[in-house]
Amino acid sequence: MTLNGSAILADLDRLVAGMTGLKHDGRFHEPNLDGTAGDYISFDSWEWPQGVGLYGMIRLWQITGRDDLKVMIEAWYDRQIAAGLPGLNVNTTAPMLGLSVLWRQTRDPRWKAPLDQWADRVMAEMGRTEEGAFEHHVSDKVNDGELWDDTLYMVALFLASYGQASGRRELVDEAARQFLVHARYLCDIETGLWFHGWTFNGRHNFARARWARGNAWITAGILDLFDLATLPQPIKDFLLGVLTAQVNALLPLQAASGAWRTLLDDPTSYEETSATAGIGYGLLKGYRLGLGTPAWREAGLKAVEFVMRNIDETGTVLNVSYGTRMGHDLQFYRDIPIQPTGYGQALSILCLSEALSHVDARVAAA
Repeated sequence: MTLNGSAILADLDRLVAGMTGLKHDGRFHEPNLDGTAGDYISFDSWEWPQGVGLYGMIRLWQITGRDDLKVMIEAWYDRQIAAGLPGLNVNTTAPMLGLSVLWRQTRDPRWKAPLDQWADRVMAEMGRTEEGAFEHHVSDKVNDGELWDDTLYMVALFLASYGQASGRRELVDEAARQFLVHARYLCDIETGLWFHGWTFNGRHNFARARWARGNAWITAGILDLFDLATLPQPIKDFLLGVLTAQVNALLPLQAASGAWRTLLDDPTSYEETSATAGIGYGLLKGYRLGLGTPAWREAGLKAVEFVMRNIDETGTVLNVSYGTRMGHDLQFYRDIPIQPTGYGQALSILCLSEALSHVDARVAAA
């Protein structure tokens, strides 16, 4: 496949249509703590897949300047806020990341109060573990004493983004602290990859799963953190070292197809598109920011090719693993079903949007 900007833009149009057209088909039911059904699939729902999806579309709007995207995104937030926001937890914080990026660019007064109120509640009410890390409490389960990779993308990036934009330095500092404490317990010092989770109840990393999408949240998340907020130099240097160690472990594990497997170091597990898109996005962004080597860019472009091969004619991203709870054995991860999701669309949008900064130069040099 020869990549070019026109092909990527065409796929991005399809991805947005696929994102906004997703509907819950009844196959999966996520009961929330209040007994209502949680919808991790349809676009018109306030949860973490939709939150990551909105962030991806806002990034695409920033790159392309497409007014139709801005209008659609603002209408989504208007509807949701008017209807009343759900209870606070890690996953319901995810849509606030996109809203913070939208507000920092437009300064629309509609969004200031919801952002301030949610940030205040995160700081005061979010459950915490030892050493002050956010517990991974979600809509359908209270995971006492547990740290998950996902929390950094769903909560810490929002605090960093809104704190930087609003001048609330305490929010940026909290985001940095979360990355540091999570790195302490989730980063595998033997390989540089990250485990899915850690529990203080028994003090272990569950199945010690080096889960691909969890690692994608880290590759993308550290680079988005650098992009969204100004960090003290020692903290930025530390996280860059963590990221570089992770990427050095990821590159040899990329399959010939350009994909990474859902268990990164398990050749029997399936190739997975959302993780590949998230890792590819991070690698390309890291190279563009001058933080990575040409090998990062080449691996990122191979990931783009894989993602583009896994977008169907309706714009739906294929071979995406469904929302993944904490596994207590590795077979659990091998058995996660395939299901189109908002985060599959979103991570692919992020990946292909970032690729626009790279592909034309490669084609011209060919």
